Amino acid sequence: MGRGRAKAKQTKVARDLKYRTWDTDLDQLKRELSGDQGGDRSANGENDGDDYDADDYHPRR
Repeated sequence: MGRGRAKAKQTKVARDLKYRTWDTDLDQLKRELSGDQGGDRSANGENDGDDYDADDYHPRR
């Protein structure tokens, strides 16, 4: 018992994902797939300001 509300929510979300019309920015998709970074900009076009380099990370032990 108690699964009805959760299942209804899952069904609603699945139906929404299936039938939603997406406004796809094909130029942005093309840039992402080609690996063109276009600078260090985030998805909203602003600088992230994050100068973190994964190679410089040394966790404490």
